[in-house]
Amino acid sequence: MTSALAVISDLKADSDQLDRLLSTTDPAVWSTPTPAPGWTVAHQIAHLTATFRMAGLAAADPAVFQKIAATAGEDFDAAVDAAMAPYLALSPDQLLPRWRAELTDACDALAAVPPGEVVPWLVNPLPPAVLASAGMMELFAHGQDVADGLGVQVERTDRVRHIVAFAVRTWEFGYAARGLTPPQTEFRFELTAPSGTEWTFGPDDAENRISGPAVDFCLLVCRRRHHEDLAVEAVGDLAAHWLTIAQAYRGPAGKGREPGQFAAAGNR
Repeated sequence: MTSALAVISDLKADSDQLDRLLSTTDPAVWSTPTPAPGWTVAHQIAHLTATFRMAGLAAADPAVFQKIAATAGEDFDAAVDAAMAPYLALSPDQLLPRWRAELTDACDALAAVPPGEVVPWLVNPLPPAVLASAGMMELFAHGQDVADGLGVQVERTDRVRHIVAFAVRTWEFGYAARGLTPPQTEFRFELTAPSGTEWTFGPDDAENRISGPAVDFCLLVCRRRHHEDLAVEAVGDLAAHWLTIAQAYRGPAGKGREPGQFAAAGNR
């Protein structure tokens, strides 16, 4: 398993990439709509801020985290809105440093967890490396929304391996989000990194297989592009169905993106 410190280092590198984009942006564009219905750039950063605050609490003060998680209730969307509200009330010149601070605190707290220990999370306790990988997935997804809203390209690196591995680990989330029972079979994943390296997961002889560029795979499981617009391919009926429901996060699937939605911009 990849060490927590390695994932945290890559999480910081990806966050620096988004930070540079936001730091050179006119504050007025924080009100720019993003592809997530009703969400502006400010909503995306407020969500990330709230997410990293929770991760930092989970690692540094599990009792406080569990108290907050217990009061979230069954309404997922309402809980998300409530967590974001204090940050949406901030101006851009307040929100950006707050996001930086919460992310730094979360990284420091996760790095301080003793080897072999787990961190409480929303459903099951997780090793710090896995929770940091989940943070990278959140950053990838909401950072992509920011980039799409601003009409800029995102340069992806082999750091997306952590997101790929997390999505493979949580491959059944798409079924759970729709009240479906996951199939009792393993898939084979064969994905090509931005550097050209081949990453494989699952049994060599699996009948159901997913293959393609790793970045496209991340866009798929984060539901930031429609599967028809990506170069991710499936072999086997179960794998073909999985392409239509894949997601690497818990909670409602959301509307997702429409086929061809980003074709005019040529932006994946």
